[in-house]
Amino acid sequence: MYGVVLHLDSDAEQKIVKLWKELDGLEISHYAEEIPDRRPHITLADYSELDEKTFTEMFRAFYSSKTKFTLTLGVLGTFLQSGTLFLAPTPTLELIELHADHHDHFKEYTGFSNSLYAPGMWIPHCTIANRLNGQKLAEGLQYCTGKLQVLTAEVVEISIIKLLYKDNQCVSAPAIFSQKLL
Repeated sequence: MYGVVLHLDSDAEQKIVKLWKELDGLEISHYAEEIPDRRPHITLADYSELDEKTFTEMFRAFYSSKTKFTLTLGVLGTFLQSGTLFLAPTPTLELIELHADHHDHFKEYTGFSNSLYAPGMWIPHCTIANRLNGQKLAEGLQYCTGKLQVLTAEVVEISIIKLLYKDNQCVSAPAIFSQKLL
C-alpha cells in the first residue's frame, strides 16, 4: 500500500511530535512509537498498488513546480467509530485544488473504492492518536482541548510513502520519494 502525504514545516512538525510524545507519556496513545521515523502529515491519496518507477516520474514532473502554502490547523476532531483523534486544517482553496488536481492528474491509478482520501470523501486531517477506546479517546480529547492552540503551518514537502506490513500490522512507512515545494 502507498500514500501521498503533505509534510509541514519543522516548527509545526516539532509541536505535533511533542504532542504525540506527551500522549504516549500519559498512556493515552502510542501513535508516536508505532512506526519508526513517522512524521506528522496530511494524506492526499492512497493506493493499493503502484508501478513505483512510473508513478515517481509522473509525481516528480507534476509536483516540481508546486509552491508552499499555509494552513491553519484549528480543529480537534474524531472520525465516528474509529478511535482516531486528529487536527484538521481550515479548508483553503489551495488545499482543495491540490487534492482535486492530484486525483485528476493521477486518475489512471486506482485507490481503494472506500478510501477516506478519494474526491468527495476526503476530510483533510493530521492524525495525533489512533486505536483509542472510548475512555482513552475522552482522555485524549480532554488533554488536547486544554493543551492545544491553533497551529499555523506551512506545507513544505510532499512524499510518496510505502506502507510495509507484518502480521497485518503496519511496521514501517518509508518515503520512497519526496519533493520539496518551491
